[in-house]
Amino acid sequence: MAFFFEAVCTIRSLISPHDHHDFNYNTDGYDGDAAEDRKSQDGSETMPFIDESPTISPSLCACGPDGEAISPVPPEDLLPGGDIEKGLEMKKLVLSGFLASEEIYINQLEALLLPMRPLKATATTSQPVLTIQQVETIFYKIQDIFEIHKEFYDALFPHIQQWDEKVAVGHLFQKLASQLGVYKAFVDNYKTAMETAEKCSQANTQFQQISESLKVKGPKDSKDCNTNVTMEALLYKPIDRVTRSTLVLHDLLKHTPKDHPDFPLLQDALRISQNFLSSINEEIDPRRTAVTTPKGEARQLVKDGFLVEVSEGSRKLRHVFLFTDLLLCAKMKKTSVGRHQQYECKWYIPLADLTFQLLDDSDVLPHIQVLPEHEIEEMKTKISVIKSEIQKEKKALKGQSRNVERLRKKMNEQESWLLLHSPTIPFRIHNKHGKSYLFLLSSDYERSEWRESIQKLQRKDLQTCQLSSVELQVLTSSCFKLRTVHNIPVTSNKDDEETPGLYGFLHVIVHSAKGFKESANLYCTLEVDSYGYFVSKAKTRVFRDTTEPQWNEEFEIELEGSQCLRILCYEKCYDKTKLNKDDNEIVDIIMGKGQVQLDPQTVQSKNWHMDVIEMNGIKVEFSMKFTSRDLSLKRTPSKKQSGVFGVKISVVTKRERSKVPYIVRQCIEEVEKRGIDEVGIYRISGVATDIQALKAAFDTNSKDILVMLSDMDINAIAGTLKLYFRELPEPLLTDRLYPAFMEGIALSDPAAKENCMMHLLRSLPDPNLITFLSLLEHLKRVADNEPINKMSLHNLGTVFGPTLLRPSESEVTKGHITLATDIWSHDVMAQVSVTWVQVLLYYLQHPPISFAELKRNTLYFSTDV
Repeated sequence: MAFFFEAVCTIRSLISPHDHHDFNYNTDGYDGDAAEDRKSQDGSETMPFIDESPTISPSLCACGPDGEAISPVPPEDLLPGGDIEKGLEMKKLVLSGFLASEEIYINQLEALLLPMRPLKATATTSQPVLTIQQVETIFYKIQDIFEIHKEFYDALFPHIQQWDEKVAVGHLFQKLASQLGVYKAFVDNYKTAMETAEKCSQANTQFQQISESLKVKGPKDSKDCNTNVTMEALLYKPIDRVTRSTLVLHDLLKHTPKDHPDFPLLQDALRISQNFLSSINEEIDPRRTAVTTPKGEARQLVKDGFLVEVSEGSRKLRHVFLFTDLLLCAKMKKTSVGRHQQYECKWYIPLADLTFQLLDDSDVLPHIQVLPEHEIEEMKTKISVIKSEIQKEKKALKGQSRNVERLRKKMNEQESWLLLHSPTIPFRIHNKHGKSYLFLLSSDYERSEWRESIQKLQRKDLQTCQLSSVELQVLTSSCFKLRTVHNIPVTSNKDDEETPGLYGFLHVIVHSAKGFKESANLYCTLEVDSYGYFVSKAKTRVFRDTTEPQWNEEFEIELEGSQCLRILCYEKCYDKTKLNKDDNEIVDIIMGKGQVQLDPQTVQSKNWHMDVIEMNGIKVEFSMKFTSRDLSLKRTPSKKQSGVFGVKISVVTKRERSKVPYIVRQCIEEVEKRGIDEVGIYRISGVATDIQALKAAFDTNSKDILVMLSDMDINAIAGTLKLYFRELPEPLLTDRLYPAFMEGIALSDPAAKENCMMHLLRSLPDPNLITFLSLLEHLKRVADNEPINKMSLHNLGTVFGPTLLRPSESEVTKGHITLATDIWSHDVMAQVSVTWVQVLLYYLQHPPISFAELKRNTLYFSTDV
């Protein structure tokens, strides 16, 4: 009886009121974002973030005295890549961090065992909280796991305390790995344990109070005694621990010499751990199982992500959750300090009632606010400048400056604005009872993914459901812990150690595709990520009526911090009855889609890298190589005097007895004849093989040029004109005048700037000036059709600015460019490119400039050029 009384008192103590403490709930110290109940900067609380990517090397983290994650930065002489002694010192750092995380993990297991014992004791009494079977199911194997890790910790601790190069710990990790059978049993029971705990919480208020506030002891050196954590979060820790331990083994091997006794033992432990991980059923992830419905059915989360919804005529950033039987659209509620973040449900549609049917003619599409493209580009420029400022601050003050946080916050705001205003691809879902909702996406790939995920679930025998207010509240509350996407995809939410992506030009050849069951009209599009979202960059020609298209088309795609290339394969549809009322375009059918990571080590070579993407039984073969910005912008002087490409413009015009080169006149004429309404003209890449064919024809003065121009894809002709200016031995605005243009555009006084900029034009050689004025008027005519072709003056300035004006190699070496040694780094390049664009944009926005008037006018302001 005394023991029963003690057990009841223990249970009551578990549900007594408690204070909240800041605490690093990162079990192994590897992910600083993994802190449950840790206050964010705005005072709100965040749930643990679980990294599902064991292939990504984490940043070593320990737990500081205040519970916050601390990343131990080794002294410079201890960085990886040094001699054996330095490597062993790094090994000690890794082990020390892991030992600290083991202490936290053991404390978490103890917190689970604390309620288990009294719950089991009361199970056989007249007032049970849970049955014996329920207790054994929920806490299955926790005691065994605790004993394994306590023994491991006690054995490892003295080795770290008495560290030298002879210390061997491999046998401890090998033994730990050999006991993963206990984890396998835990994993197999995990789903049942979670469901049992959820049902017991719903049925028993006392157990619910216990499970929502378990007390975890802080580390020995921590000032905080206890931290309150949910049982659900603690029960996931063993699963998370195996993944994290595997990452530690990777790091230990990296810093262990191959001739050290530990090396083969750690290799064996890693092999066992990896085999165990690969055998685990992927469906154990608790975030994919939501609360049980009142009917006893498990409603699972299938997909979630941030989408832009058009609501009441304005754009709203929503977090959308796709469950097995419904789609729920939510937004994050503003919460007061000390309270958990929560979602507010905006609406939901049962999948049984959801359709993608096309709109009737009577349906009215809500007004969509679309910002001019130049505003989007200007925001990208601002973000690039802030990135550069952050890097400077870090170098100056090793990242400890408050300025860094201020800049990060500002960049987060600007990137969030960009994500909100960039998407333009409509994705409409329809409730068969009459209500429709409209999202805007940046990528057809993303739209296809959402549509396919919903349609796959709809193939099951779904019944419509009507949630009560209580059920909806419970489901919405569960979204916070179930979500798989925690942050909007902006740079400021990424770790500093994450790769910044590639900046430069990706050359892609789309060779062929096979695996189609029936003949069709087929083409591919290419997408790359930039500033947190994907953008379509290129499109092959349509290969008609075939099962094995052979495109063999090459594209040059500009990368801005890109990490991924996507390829989508479409069947071209010519049936006008399939018009999409959302965007007034015929809906082509996506036959397949796939993506490949842009690994810098793979693509940054002089040789082409061939690859194959498999998609729905279709195989698309392609090759790619990467050119950095510095190589793509450097001009190679040409010694040839024949042809037009790479030859001085004065030589070409003298030979042709013309004021403007023939190639410029013909390309402009053809673009204005049939490309003025082409969406993305001068921005969309032309087929590289077509451009090279036109280049050869102009260089040899072929008689077939006019025929080729009339038959050639208009984007190839636009690409040929850009290539001509890019391959000039010096920029059209000349190397000599480059410093003066940079100084002139920076003048604040409008009158002084006008005088200076006009004087600089007068200073150009006549062939350069006349050609530049001809190009200016052409680009203005293109921009006049911006509502149709989506190319504003700013867009055109962005495309042509870096081609027409850039520093010569001598300017860089003379130090006329700030940060000359870093001139080709992407952040510095972004800032310099802004100035080039501003110069061209100044002239594009200027009233028409006449060559004759320009030469006649007297200059009141003069400068040495």
